[in-house]
Amino acid sequence: MSAPARRLIAPFLLAASFAQSALGQVPGGRDVVGAARDLYASARYDEALAVLNELRPSDSATAIVDRKSIEQYRSLCLLALGRGSEAESAIAAVVTADPAYLPGEAEASPRVRAAFSDVRRRLLPEIASARYLEAKSSFDRKDHALAVQQFRQTISLLDDPDMGGKLPDLRTLSAGFLDLAIAAMAPPPAPPKPQIVTPPPAPVVPQPDPNRIYTMLDVDVTAPGIVRQEMPRLTPTMKMQAKDRGVIEVVIDELGRVAFAAVRSSVQPLYDAELLSAARDWRYQPATMAGKPVKYRKMIQINVSRTP
Repeated sequence: MSAPARRLIAPFLLAASFAQSALGQVPGGRDVVGAARDLYASARYDEALAVLNELRPSDSATAIVDRKSIEQYRSLCLLALGRGSEAESAIAAVVTADPAYLPGEAEASPRVRAAFSDVRRRLLPEIASARYLEAKSSFDRKDHALAVQQFRQTISLLDDPDMGGKLPDLRTLSAGFLDLAIAAMAPPPAPPKPQIVTPPPAPVVPQPDPNRIYTMLDVDVTAPGIVRQEMPRLTPTMKMQAKDRGVIEVVIDELGRVAFAAVRSSVQPLYDAELLSAARDWRYQPATMAGKPVKYRKMIQINVSRTP
């Protein structure tokens, strides 16, 4: 690789480097990443790859090594050697380990950033779908705290610019389950304080107001019963002009008589007049409250039959 090309990749190398600690060390104290870093700095890319390749997924040593950083170094070496397809595989391992990771402008050359973006655009939909399934599984197990964390991570991936607005339905599902998981995490209500048991007070029997007209919304009132409520007949001419239904309002007094009537939704003008005239002769069992008759406002729906 030429010196200018190395200068383009070097910022990314520095951003990916390990602190000189146990990170990147295999049992026995060997600093694998440090060795690879030194070889890379000396442009000995093949040897750096050989060091990194000592750590395979089947090795127990990989359990204590930062795999993301190792794959970052692996991708840098492969890019330096012109092995683009293999470098993409290494970048894919980094993206799979940390889908949110993307080197910044100050950390990496445009070439490296572009390579990462290309791989992320290809992998993010599949990773986001897998993360959603993990979050949904946690939710189904009622591990709501973990589900909240996982659904938030899923939404963050779905909102990533490299997703390009894909999987909008999955985002809607994730947001809905996130709200449910947060609600399920709400602390249970505090137990009630112990109270001295006292005899309940005597029930207060509501007394009717003689100046009030009650309606079906008053649950303490028994609605009036029909004694006589004959509807006038519609003539054929009226029926041709009539609407399918209408409404008449009546106020029934304490004696069960119609004290007031008004058409609230017209059926047909001539029939409306006949309906109001007939309402004067209607009779009801009065509505009662606490056993006493009361005035009651009743809405009666008139349905027009079109059958002969």
